[in-house]
Amino acid sequence: MKPRPRVALFVESSRSYGRDLLRGAALFARTRTNWALIHHEMTLDAELPPWLRGPAINGVIARVSQRTIGPLRELSVPLVDVWCRFAHPGVPQVETDDDAVARLAFEHLRDRGFRRLAFCGYEHVHYSETRLRRFRALTEGAGVPLSVYLMPSTPSESVTAVEQSGLFDLEPLSHWLQSLEPPTGLFACNDVRGQQVSNACAAAEIAVPDDLGVVGVDDDDVICPLCDPPLSSVRPDAEGVGFRAAETLYELMTGPDGAAPGSSGSAPVRYVPPQTVVEQLSTQVAAVEDRELARVCRYIRDHACDGINVQDVAAFSTLSRRQLERRFRAELGRTPREEITAAQVTRVKQLLSETTMTLERISPLAGYEYQERLGAVFKRETGLTPGAYRRQAQSIPDR
Repeated sequence: MKPRPRVALFVESSRSYGRDLLRGAALFARTRTNWALIHHEMTLDAELPPWLRGPAINGVIARVSQRTIGPLRELSVPLVDVWCRFAHPGVPQVETDDDAVARLAFEHLRDRGFRRLAFCGYEHVHYSETRLRRFRALTEGAGVPLSVYLMPSTPSESVTAVEQSGLFDLEPLSHWLQSLEPPTGLFACNDVRGQQVSNACAAAEIAVPDDLGVVGVDDDDVICPLCDPPLSSVRPDAEGVGFRAAETLYELMTGPDGAAPGSSGSAPVRYVPPQTVVEQLSTQVAAVEDRELARVCRYIRDHACDGINVQDVAAFSTLSRRQLERRFRAELGRTPREEITAAQVTRVKQLLSETTMTLERISPLAGYEYQERLGAVFKRETGLTPGAYRRQAQSIPDR
């Protein structure tokens, strides 16, 4: 009986992007092949494990680095790179389309009314440089001012080391953030950098999202919720990247040659577009130049579920109630009462999506005494009953 092909996966699983890569490869293996998958946990830039030269390996999907490309070539088996930091002649690469990532971030910030934009990343890190290049082109094409801050690093530093160094970049990062004129929309090169920006904003008392709207990349299911406020993020199709990489490897393993790619010639890069921007509180705002209005909107967002009313909002503001109503309609096209309701509905959506709590338990957390009243308001505002919204939000689409 012909033995099952053994495919080694050298991809880190410490972050959601790597885990989704592995899920995509596993999905292909389960549904399209009879592979036996062997996964070795590793960090970016790590060396290959000694066991790799032991059991027979028929193919490899890896985050290929300069230090691993040599040993991987020595295996003389088909190889697909899912890191794409460097071009390796003869090695096919599958990667997230960073041009499309930058465009999604740009459009997301512009749609929320930001007319000044910023980019925060790392020097000499390939994904940061690629996303900045495209983001800069988009801002220049739209005539939008752009401010850029890159944490200094050297070309020889590993990506992991550079990202970790960002934890100690607080003071210069804070100075730069304080120099940005509010409101500004900021694109962080990934969620790690977005979290570092979030921490610096908290230390510098910069209001997010009213003064600075922040969007990252990766939609990391650990990092984004830990940010305060939770971080909006471009969600890549990392599972699609893993699936496409496995598909590419399968083509190499079953092709006419059935051997490893050659050492010369350029292999194509297959780009997989990102899915969407997952909006969290870090960009959940209509950016306004009116600073008093922005301050009031933040107050509403922070206290809408405490049972405040328009009279409380007017008492907090330096404006009279009539002035406040007029500015809300002129700048936002809605009333303070509607702003309160919108904040409450947003909270209900979050609880319906992320918990199994009953509407009875959710109601007081959203500022409502009676669940019947909340149900009626939610249906009026969303067109769905709370139960229908929960079923829709928690459904998992087929690939």
